[in-house]
Amino acid sequence: MRVTPSEIPEVLLIEPKVFGDERGFFFESWNERVFEQAGIRARFVQDNHSRSQRLVLRGLHYQVSQPQGKLVRVTAGEVFDVAVDIRRSSPTFGRSATMVLSASRRNMIWIPAGFAHGFLVLSEHAEVLYKTTDYWAPEHERTISWNDPDLAIAWPLAGDAPVLSAKDAAGTAFRKAEAFP
Repeated sequence: MRVTPSEIPEVLLIEPKVFGDERGFFFESWNERVFEQAGIRARFVQDNHSRSQRLVLRGLHYQVSQPQGKLVRVTAGEVFDVAVDIRRSSPTFGRSATMVLSASRRNMIWIPAGFAHGFLVLSEHAEVLYKTTDYWAPEHERTISWNDPDLAIAWPLAGDAPVLSAKDAAGTAFRKAEAFP
């Protein structure tokens, strides 16, 4: 497994070792011992799986209590994935780490607690599977506006409008969002 720090060192690109032949492929998407050796110590309590159409943008989501670390991978299609540092004490507060995740590359992203997360579907559809370190708590969930000018995320929309849920369309401005200490 190859682990590469992103623009924000705690957010990691993970490229598992894939074994393939004429029958198909095999890889370990989670092995606690191997991930711990790479510096990722996590106890996962929930798996989430979503399917979305092209141009669906989900995020930027986080929980103010019960913050979640996330191990994210794409099982079908391709997404532009974003993690925004919302830890006020961090030297990278307000900065984002971005990467393209795809089923064909089988790459993953580790996003520790203290970050807002979102993604844009680049393919005709995409299925995203992610493990979380804490349970979903809707009463603690918050959304930062995906197009906040202070964040200036370069979403690869090429002039197209994203497809948003009502919650995501009504996201809070970054300057007004609740953040972590």
